[in-house]
Amino acid sequence: MKNKEALDLTPEELRQKEKEIRDEIFRLKMKRSASALDNKMLIRNKRKDLARIITFMNAKTNREKAG
Repeated sequence: MKNKEALDLTPEELRQKEKEIRDEIFRLKMKRSASALDNKMLIRNKRKDLARIITFMNAKTNREKAG
C-alpha cells in the first residue's frame, strides 16, 4: 500500500485494512513456520504497511480532535 492510497481512506476503512493486514501477517507467519513460505520479505513488507496504516489512523484522529 502506498501513502497516496492510505490518504484517501476513511478512518473506518483504515481500521478494516489494519485488520486485514494483521490477519495476513498471521497467515504468513504460519506458512513460514511450516517452511512453505518462499519469499520471507513478504512479512517485513506487510509489517511496514501495517505501521503506515496505524500512522495515518493516528494522524486522522489527532486532526479530528484538534479541528
